[in-house]
Amino acid sequence: MLYPAELGAHVDFSTSQTLPETRRKWKSTGGDPRATRDSSFGRTRYPVRVSNEARTAEAHPDPAHAAALARAEKLIRELPGYPQPGILFRDITPLLADGEALRVTSEALIAPFAGQFDVVAGIEARGFLLASAAAVLSGAGMVPVRKAGKLPQPAVTIDYALEYGTASIEMHADLAPGTRVLVIDDVLATGGTVAATLDMLEQLGYPVCGTSVLFEIDGLGGRDRVSDHPLHTVFRSA
Repeated sequence: MLYPAELGAHVDFSTSQTLPETRRKWKSTGGDPRATRDSSFGRTRYPVRVSNEARTAEAHPDPAHAAALARAEKLIRELPGYPQPGILFRDITPLLADGEALRVTSEALIAPFAGQFDVVAGIEARGFLLASAAAVLSGAGMVPVRKAGKLPQPAVTIDYALEYGTASIEMHADLAPGTRVLVIDDVLATGGTVAATLDMLEQLGYPVCGTSVLFEIDGLGGRDRVSDHPLHTVFRSA
C-alpha cells in the first residue's frame, strides 16, 4: 500500500563545490533565465540561478493537497511479473494522464527543495516526464540522465546494478559552473540508478541539493545507498 510521505521538512545542503579546472573558463550567466551559447566550448549553457519567487511549490500542503495526493496514489497500477518474474512493476501512466494528479505530485516532488536548485536532472525514462513537469512548475531547467549510447557527446559514463540486471548511464557536461541540481526519478528500489546519477554529478563537479522520487520501495536498501544527500519521497510501499 502506498501512502503520502511527510512533506515540508527543511533541507540544508552546502553548494560550495566547484567544477574542475578545465571548465573554469565558463562565465556566469548572472541569473539570466535564458540559456546561452558558449563559443569556446560549443555547448548550450543553462542559467546558474533561478529566483526563489519562481518556485511555486508549497512546502506545507493543506488537507486538500493531501487528499489530492491520496487520489493520485490510487492511479498507480501494480503489474506483477513485469519486466520479468519476481518484479512488481508500478505503472504511473494513468497518473501522468491525469492533469491534476500530475500537477500535485510534481509540486510534492519539489516542495522540500524550493529555492535550492537551478536545474532538475531527470533519470531515463520515466524520470524525464516527472522532471520536466517539476522543472516547469519551479521555473528551473531540465537535463536528462540517459542510458548508454543515447547521447552524442557523453561527459561521463557509469555502470551500476539494477534489481533485475545491470545498466549504464551518461550525462552531458553542459551546465555552467555552480549550477545546483535536484535529481528526480519515479522509483527508489535498490538505489542503483540514483546512486550512479549522484556519483556522476559529483564527478562533474555539480552541487546536488538532493534527490526526490515519486515512490520508494521499502526494504531494498535504496535509502541507505543514497544517504550522502537529502532524500525526499512522495509515496512509499512495502
